[in-house]
Amino acid sequence: MNELIARARDEAKSADENGRKQLLDSLRNLSYEIETPQDTMQRIMFMHVETTVIRIAYDLRLFKILVEKQGPTTVTALVEETKATIGLMGRILRYLSSVGCIKEVEKDTFEANNITQTLAMDGVQGGVHHLFDTFGPVLQILPDFLKENKYHEITDVANTPLQKAFNTNLPAFLWIQTMPSNFAHFNNWMTVQHMGMPVWLDIYPYQDKAQAIKGDVERTFFVDVGGGLGHQSIALRSEVPDLKNKILLQDQPMVLQFAIEHPGVEKMPYDFFTEQPIKGAKIYYLRNIIHDYPNEKAIVILKNLAAALAEDSVILIDDMVIPDVGSHWHATQLDIALMAGLASVERTREAWCELIEKAGLKINQIYTYTASLRDSIIECVKE
Repeated sequence: MNELIARARDEAKSADENGRKQLLDSLRNLSYEIETPQDTMQRIMFMHVETTVIRIAYDLRLFKILVEKQGPTTVTALVEETKATIGLMGRILRYLSSVGCIKEVEKDTFEANNITQTLAMDGVQGGVHHLFDTFGPVLQILPDFLKENKYHEITDVANTPLQKAFNTNLPAFLWIQTMPSNFAHFNNWMTVQHMGMPVWLDIYPYQDKAQAIKGDVERTFFVDVGGGLGHQSIALRSEVPDLKNKILLQDQPMVLQFAIEHPGVEKMPYDFFTEQPIKGAKIYYLRNIIHDYPNEKAIVILKNLAAALAEDSVILIDDMVIPDVGSHWHATQLDIALMAGLASVERTREAWCELIEKAGLKINQIYTYTASLRDSIIECVKE
Protein backbone atom coordinates (compact mmCIF):
# COMPACT_ATOMS: atom_id res chain seq x y z
CA MET A 1 0.00 0.00 0.00
CA ASN A 2 2.77 2.43 0.93
CA GLU A 3 4.46 1.67 -2.37
CA LEU A 4 1.30 2.52 -4.32
CA ILE A 5 0.85 5.80 -2.43
CA ALA A 6 4.50 6.76 -3.03
CA ARG A 7 4.14 6.00 -6.72
CA ALA A 8 1.02 8.17 -6.98
CA ARG A 9 2.88 11.03 -5.26
CA ASP A 10 5.78 10.70 -7.70
CA GLU A 11 3.38 10.66 -10.66
CA ALA A 12 1.74 13.85 -9.42
CA LYS A 13 5.08 15.64 -8.99
CA SER A 14 6.21 14.91 -12.55
CA ALA A 15 2.83 15.39 -14.30
CA ASP A 16 1.63 18.52 -16.07
CA GLU A 17 -1.74 20.06 -15.14
CA ASN A 18 -3.66 17.73 -17.44
CA GLY A 19 -1.84 14.65 -16.16
CA ARG A 20 -2.31 15.67 -12.53
CA LYS A 21 -6.06 16.09 -13.09
CA GLN A 22 -6.24 12.66 -14.75
CA LEU A 23 -4.45 11.12 -11.77
CA LEU A 24 -6.85 12.76 -9.33
CA ASP A 25 -9.86 11.56 -11.32
CA SER A 26 -8.49 8.03 -11.58
CA LEU A 27 -7.93 7.86 -7.82
CA ARG A 28 -11.39 9.30 -7.22
CA ASN A 29 -12.98 6.72 -9.51
CA LEU A 30 -11.03 3.94 -7.80
CA SER A 31 -12.34 5.17 -4.45
CA TYR A 32 -15.91 4.92 -5.76
CA GLU A 33 -15.32 1.44 -7.18
CA ILE A 34 -14.18 -0.01 -3.85
CA GLU A 35 -16.86 1.67 -1.72
CA THR A 36 -19.27 -0.47 0.24
CA PRO A 37 -22.89 0.70 0.64
CA GLN A 38 -21.90 1.99 4.08
CA ASP A 39 -19.05 4.02 2.55
CA THR A 40 -21.36 5.48 -0.09
CA MET A 41 -23.98 6.36 2.49
CA GLN A 42 -21.48 8.15 4.71
CA ARG A 43 -19.96 10.08 1.80
CA ILE A 44 -23.22 11.31 0.26
CA MET A 45 -25.53 11.83 3.23
CA PHE A 46 -23.07 13.98 5.16
CA MET A 47 -21.61 15.85 2.18
CA HIS A 48 -23.03 19.21 3.30
CA VAL A 49 -21.42 18.99 6.75
CA GLU A 50 -17.94 19.77 5.43
CA THR A 51 -18.90 23.12 3.91
CA THR A 52 -20.91 23.98 7.02
CA VAL A 53 -17.99 23.42 9.40
CA ILE A 54 -15.57 25.24 7.08
CA ARG A 55 -17.99 28.17 7.07
CA ILE A 56 -17.97 28.16 10.90
CA ALA A 57 -14.17 28.01 10.87
CA TYR A 58 -14.10 31.16 8.74
CA ASP A 59 -16.16 33.02 11.33
CA LEU A 60 -13.56 31.94 13.91
CA ARG A 61 -10.62 32.83 11.59
CA LEU A 62 -9.24 29.34 12.27
CA PHE A 63 -7.46 28.82 8.96
CA LYS A 64 -5.72 32.20 9.03
CA ILE A 65 -4.70 31.72 12.66
CA LEU A 66 -3.20 28.28 11.99
CA VAL A 67 -1.30 29.58 8.96
CA GLU A 68 0.00 32.57 10.92
CA LYS A 69 1.22 30.30 13.77
CA GLN A 70 3.57 28.47 11.38
CA GLY A 71 3.63 25.41 13.61
CA PRO A 72 1.66 23.21 16.02
CA THR A 73 -0.99 25.01 18.06
CA THR A 74 -3.01 23.69 20.98
CA VAL A 75 -6.76 23.77 21.37
CA THR A 76 -6.28 25.97 24.44
CA ALA A 77 -4.30 28.55 22.45
CA LEU A 78 -6.97 28.64 19.74
CA VAL A 79 -9.68 29.08 22.37
CA GLU A 80 -7.84 32.12 23.71
CA GLU A 81 -7.74 33.69 20.23
CA THR A 82 -11.30 32.88 19.16
CA LYS A 83 -13.19 32.96 22.51
CA ALA A 84 -15.00 29.74 21.57
CA THR A 85 -15.49 27.19 24.36
CA ILE A 86 -12.85 24.48 24.63
CA GLY A 87 -15.37 21.69 24.02
CA LEU A 88 -16.72 23.23 20.81
CA MET A 89 -13.25 24.12 19.55
CA GLY A 90 -12.02 20.57 20.05
CA ARG A 91 -14.96 19.12 18.11
CA ILE A 92 -14.52 21.55 15.20
CA LEU A 93 -10.77 20.91 14.98
CA ARG A 94 -11.17 17.13 15.14
CA TYR A 95 -13.69 17.25 12.30
CA LEU A 96 -11.54 19.53 10.14
CA SER A 97 -8.58 17.24 10.68
CA SER A 98 -10.60 14.13 9.81
CA VAL A 99 -11.50 15.58 6.39
CA GLY A 100 -7.99 16.82 5.65
CA CYS A 101 -8.51 20.57 6.12
CA ILE A 102 -5.92 20.79 8.91
CA LYS A 103 -3.35 18.37 10.38
CA GLU A 104 -3.64 16.74 13.80
CA VAL A 105 -0.14 16.59 15.31
CA GLU A 106 -0.95 14.97 18.64
CA LYS A 107 -3.72 15.06 21.25
CA ASP A 108 -5.36 18.51 21.25
CA THR A 109 -2.67 19.93 18.96
CA PHE A 110 -3.12 20.92 15.30
CA GLU A 111 -1.26 22.74 12.52
CA ALA A 112 -1.81 24.02 9.01
CA ASN A 113 -1.31 21.81 5.95
CA ASN A 114 -1.55 22.56 2.22
CA ILE A 115 -5.36 22.57 2.35
CA THR A 116 -5.32 25.04 5.25
CA GLN A 117 -3.08 27.35 3.22
CA THR A 118 -5.63 27.33 0.39
CA LEU A 119 -8.63 27.83 2.67
CA ALA A 120 -6.89 30.81 4.30
CA MET A 121 -6.90 32.74 1.01
CA ASP A 122 -9.41 35.62 0.90
CA GLY A 123 -10.72 34.59 -2.52
CA VAL A 124 -11.33 31.00 -1.43
CA GLN A 125 -13.13 32.26 1.68
CA GLY A 126 -15.26 34.43 -0.59
CA GLY A 127 -16.11 31.37 -2.67
CA VAL A 128 -17.20 29.32 0.33
CA HIS A 129 -19.33 32.21 1.59
CA HIS A 130 -20.85 32.65 -1.88
CA LEU A 131 -21.70 28.97 -2.32
CA PHE A 132 -22.92 28.56 1.27
CA ASP A 133 -24.64 31.88 2.01
CA THR A 134 -26.03 32.66 -1.44
CA PHE A 135 -26.32 29.35 -3.25
CA GLY A 136 -26.95 27.16 -0.18
CA PRO A 137 -30.56 28.36 0.29
CA VAL A 138 -31.08 28.23 -3.49
CA LEU A 139 -30.02 24.59 -3.77
CA GLN A 140 -32.19 23.65 -0.80
CA ILE A 141 -35.21 24.91 -2.71
CA LEU A 142 -34.23 23.42 -6.10
CA PRO A 143 -35.83 19.93 -5.66
CA ASP A 144 -39.28 21.29 -4.75
CA PHE A 145 -39.01 24.03 -7.39
CA LEU A 146 -38.38 21.50 -10.15
CA LYS A 147 -41.16 19.27 -8.86
CA GLU A 148 -43.66 22.15 -8.82
CA ASN A 149 -42.65 23.07 -12.37
CA LYS A 150 -43.03 19.47 -13.64
CA TYR A 151 -39.28 19.11 -14.15
CA HIS A 152 -39.01 21.64 -16.94
CA GLU A 153 -35.70 23.42 -17.50
CA ILE A 154 -35.38 26.79 -15.76
CA THR A 155 -35.22 29.53 -18.38
CA ASP A 156 -36.68 32.65 -16.74
CA VAL A 157 -34.05 34.73 -14.91
CA ALA A 158 -36.75 36.21 -12.65
CA ASN A 159 -38.30 32.85 -11.75
CA THR A 160 -35.66 30.59 -10.24
CA PRO A 161 -35.15 29.06 -6.80
CA LEU A 162 -33.10 32.16 -5.92
CA GLN A 163 -36.20 34.38 -6.03
CA LYS A 164 -38.00 32.02 -3.65
CA ALA A 165 -35.01 31.61 -1.37
CA PHE A 166 -34.56 35.36 -0.85
CA ASN A 167 -38.12 36.58 -1.42
CA THR A 168 -37.22 38.86 -4.31
CA ASN A 169 -38.50 39.58 -7.80
CA LEU A 170 -35.07 40.68 -9.03
CA PRO A 171 -32.87 38.53 -11.29
CA ALA A 172 -29.76 37.22 -9.52
CA PHE A 173 -27.27 39.83 -10.75
CA LEU A 174 -29.53 42.73 -9.82
CA TRP A 175 -30.44 41.19 -6.48
CA ILE A 176 -26.85 40.52 -5.42
CA GLN A 177 -25.95 44.17 -6.01
CA THR A 178 -28.46 45.04 -3.27
CA MET A 179 -26.63 42.69 -0.86
CA PRO A 180 -23.20 44.24 -0.17
CA SER A 181 -21.82 41.31 1.82
CA ASN A 182 -22.92 38.67 -0.71
CA PHE A 183 -21.65 40.81 -3.57
CA ALA A 184 -18.25 41.29 -1.93
CA HIS A 185 -17.88 37.54 -1.40
CA PHE A 186 -18.80 36.90 -5.03
CA ASN A 187 -16.22 39.39 -6.29
CA ASN A 188 -13.57 37.89 -4.01
CA TRP A 189 -14.33 34.43 -5.37
CA MET A 190 -13.98 35.64 -8.95
CA THR A 191 -10.34 36.56 -8.25
CA VAL A 192 -9.37 32.93 -7.59
CA GLN A 193 -11.92 30.92 -9.55
CA HIS A 194 -9.28 29.82 -12.09
CA MET A 195 -6.32 29.93 -9.73
CA GLY A 196 -3.39 27.76 -10.81
CA MET A 197 -4.97 26.83 -14.14
CA PRO A 198 -3.80 27.64 -17.67
CA VAL A 199 -5.10 30.96 -18.98
CA TRP A 200 -6.50 32.04 -22.31
CA LEU A 201 -3.40 34.09 -23.08
CA ASP A 202 -1.45 30.83 -23.18
CA ILE A 203 -3.26 29.71 -26.31
CA TYR A 204 -4.94 32.60 -28.12
CA PRO A 205 -2.84 34.50 -30.75
CA TYR A 206 -3.42 37.96 -29.29
CA GLN A 207 0.01 39.10 -30.51
CA ASP A 208 -1.15 38.75 -34.12
CA LYS A 209 -4.22 40.88 -33.39
CA ALA A 210 -2.08 43.54 -31.70
CA GLN A 211 0.36 43.60 -34.61
CA ALA A 212 -2.48 44.04 -37.10
CA ILE A 213 -3.62 47.38 -35.61
CA LYS A 214 -0.30 48.74 -34.40
CA GLY A 215 -0.30 51.43 -37.08
CA ASP A 216 -3.79 52.71 -36.15
CA VAL A 217 -3.24 53.98 -32.60
CA GLU A 218 -6.69 55.59 -32.40
CA ARG A 219 -8.40 52.23 -32.70
CA THR A 220 -9.31 50.39 -29.49
CA PHE A 221 -7.49 47.08 -29.23
CA PHE A 222 -9.41 45.24 -26.48
CA VAL A 223 -12.80 45.81 -24.86
CA ASP A 224 -13.27 43.70 -21.71
CA VAL A 225 -17.07 43.59 -21.62
CA GLY A 226 -18.42 42.96 -18.11
CA GLY A 227 -14.81 42.52 -17.05
CA GLY A 228 -15.33 42.89 -13.31
CA LEU A 229 -12.27 44.04 -11.40
CA GLY A 230 -10.13 44.07 -14.54
CA HIS A 231 -7.83 41.10 -14.03
CA GLN A 232 -7.96 39.99 -17.67
CA SER A 233 -7.41 43.49 -19.03
CA ILE A 234 -4.39 43.93 -16.78
CA ALA A 235 -3.00 40.51 -17.70
CA LEU A 236 -3.28 41.36 -21.41
CA ARG A 237 -1.73 44.80 -20.95
CA SER A 238 1.26 43.21 -19.21
CA GLU A 239 1.80 41.14 -22.35
CA VAL A 240 1.63 44.14 -24.72
CA PRO A 241 2.99 47.02 -22.61
CA ASP A 242 4.26 49.02 -25.59
CA LEU A 243 1.06 48.83 -27.64
CA LYS A 244 -0.42 52.34 -27.93
CA ASN A 245 -3.97 51.17 -28.61
CA LYS A 246 -6.51 51.27 -25.77
CA ILE A 247 -7.45 48.42 -23.52
CA LEU A 248 -10.85 49.22 -22.06
CA LEU A 249 -12.61 47.69 -19.05
CA GLN A 250 -16.41 47.93 -19.14
CA ASP A 251 -18.81 47.05 -16.33
CA GLN A 252 -21.56 48.46 -14.14
CA PRO A 253 -20.55 51.50 -12.02
CA MET A 254 -21.05 49.53 -8.81
CA VAL A 255 -18.46 47.01 -9.99
CA LEU A 256 -16.01 49.51 -11.45
CA GLN A 257 -15.65 51.31 -8.13
CA PHE A 258 -13.80 48.22 -6.90
CA ALA A 259 -11.79 47.68 -10.11
CA ILE A 260 -7.99 47.59 -9.91
CA GLU A 261 -6.32 50.81 -11.01
CA HIS A 262 -3.82 50.33 -13.83
CA PRO A 263 -2.27 53.05 -16.02
CA GLY A 264 -2.62 50.91 -19.14
CA VAL A 265 -6.31 50.10 -18.70
CA GLU A 266 -9.16 52.61 -19.02
CA LYS A 267 -12.54 52.12 -17.35
CA MET A 268 -15.98 52.78 -18.83
CA PRO A 269 -19.41 52.24 -17.23
CA TYR A 270 -21.49 50.02 -19.50
CA ASP A 271 -24.55 47.75 -19.39
CA PHE A 272 -24.12 45.00 -21.97
CA PHE A 273 -27.88 44.84 -22.56
CA THR A 274 -27.58 48.22 -24.28
CA GLU A 275 -25.89 49.40 -27.47
CA GLN A 276 -22.10 49.00 -27.42
CA PRO A 277 -20.63 52.55 -27.56
CA ILE A 278 -17.14 51.47 -28.70
CA LYS A 279 -17.34 50.76 -32.42
CA GLY A 280 -14.82 48.82 -34.47
CA ALA A 281 -12.50 47.58 -31.71
CA LYS A 282 -10.22 44.75 -32.69
CA ILE A 283 -11.33 42.43 -29.86
CA TYR A 284 -14.48 42.35 -27.74
CA TYR A 285 -13.94 39.93 -24.87
CA LEU A 286 -16.59 38.24 -22.69
CA ARG A 287 -15.24 36.16 -19.83
CA ASN A 288 -17.80 33.94 -18.08
CA ILE A 289 -20.60 36.28 -19.13
CA ILE A 290 -22.66 34.33 -21.66
CA HIS A 291 -22.84 31.23 -19.44
CA ASP A 292 -24.64 33.38 -16.87
CA TYR A 293 -27.66 33.91 -19.12
CA PRO A 294 -30.30 31.81 -20.90
CA ASN A 295 -30.34 31.98 -24.70
CA GLU A 296 -32.85 34.82 -24.94
CA LYS A 297 -30.67 37.16 -22.86
CA ALA A 298 -27.38 35.89 -24.29
CA ILE A 299 -28.54 36.69 -27.83
CA VAL A 300 -29.25 40.30 -26.82
CA ILE A 301 -25.72 40.67 -25.41
CA LEU A 302 -24.12 39.18 -28.52
CA LYS A 303 -26.25 41.20 -30.94
CA ASN A 304 -25.21 44.43 -29.21
CA LEU A 305 -21.59 43.49 -29.82
CA ALA A 306 -22.20 42.21 -33.35
CA ALA A 307 -23.58 45.62 -34.31
CA ALA A 308 -20.31 47.28 -33.24
CA LEU A 309 -17.96 45.00 -35.20
CA ALA A 310 -15.69 46.17 -37.98
CA GLU A 311 -14.93 43.73 -40.79
CA ASP A 312 -11.82 42.43 -39.02
CA SER A 313 -13.16 42.59 -35.44
CA VAL A 314 -13.64 39.47 -33.35
CA ILE A 315 -15.74 38.59 -30.32
CA LEU A 316 -13.98 36.28 -27.90
CA ILE A 317 -16.32 34.28 -25.65
CA ASP A 318 -14.29 32.83 -22.78
CA ASP A 319 -16.47 30.04 -21.43
CA MET A 320 -16.67 26.28 -21.08
CA VAL A 321 -17.44 24.08 -24.06
CA ILE A 322 -18.89 20.92 -22.53
CA PRO A 323 -17.97 17.70 -24.37
CA ASP A 324 -20.76 15.47 -25.65
CA VAL A 325 -19.42 12.53 -23.60
CA GLY A 326 -17.37 12.44 -20.42
CA SER A 327 -18.10 15.85 -18.90
CA HIS A 328 -15.97 16.58 -15.86
CA TRP A 329 -17.64 17.02 -12.47
CA HIS A 330 -15.99 20.43 -12.07
CA ALA A 331 -18.07 21.58 -15.03
CA THR A 332 -21.32 19.73 -14.34
CA GLN A 333 -21.60 20.99 -10.75
CA LEU A 334 -21.31 24.56 -11.99
CA ASP A 335 -23.94 23.84 -14.62
CA ILE A 336 -26.45 22.83 -11.92
CA ALA A 337 -25.62 25.90 -9.82
CA LEU A 338 -26.12 28.19 -12.84
CA MET A 339 -29.47 26.59 -13.60
CA ALA A 340 -30.68 27.01 -10.02
CA GLY A 341 -29.64 30.62 -9.50
CA LEU A 342 -29.42 32.19 -12.94
CA ALA A 343 -31.65 30.09 -15.23
CA SER A 344 -28.54 29.57 -17.31
CA VAL A 345 -26.39 26.73 -18.62
CA GLU A 346 -22.92 25.51 -19.46
CA ARG A 347 -23.19 24.80 -23.19
CA THR A 348 -21.97 22.04 -25.48
CA ARG A 349 -20.29 22.86 -28.79
CA GLU A 350 -23.57 22.23 -30.59
CA ALA A 351 -25.45 24.57 -28.24
CA TRP A 352 -22.80 27.26 -28.74
CA CYS A 353 -23.10 27.00 -32.51
CA GLU A 354 -26.89 27.38 -32.37
CA LEU A 355 -26.72 30.35 -30.00
CA ILE A 356 -24.05 32.23 -31.94
CA GLU A 357 -25.83 31.69 -35.24
CA LYS A 358 -29.02 33.19 -33.78
CA ALA A 359 -27.02 36.30 -32.86
CA GLY A 360 -25.97 36.77 -36.49
CA LEU A 361 -22.42 35.54 -35.91
CA LYS A 362 -20.39 32.48 -36.77
CA ILE A 363 -17.65 30.58 -34.96
CA ASN A 364 -14.28 31.07 -36.58
CA GLN A 365 -12.30 28.83 -34.22
CA ILE A 366 -12.38 27.36 -30.71
CA TYR A 367 -9.23 27.37 -28.56
CA THR A 368 -9.56 25.10 -25.50
CA TYR A 369 -7.09 25.81 -22.70
CA THR A 370 -8.12 23.81 -19.58
CA ALA A 371 -8.60 20.07 -19.27
CA SER A 372 -11.32 19.58 -16.66
CA LEU A 373 -13.56 22.60 -17.21
CA ARG A 374 -12.86 22.75 -20.95
CA ASP A 375 -12.51 26.52 -20.69
CA SER A 376 -12.25 27.81 -24.23
CA ILE A 377 -11.95 30.93 -26.32
CA ILE A 378 -14.78 30.83 -28.85
CA GLU A 379 -13.68 33.26 -31.56
CA CYS A 380 -16.74 34.73 -33.32
CA VAL A 381 -16.89 36.89 -36.42
CA LYS A 382 -19.57 38.47 -38.57
CA GLU A 383 -21.81 36.03 -40.43
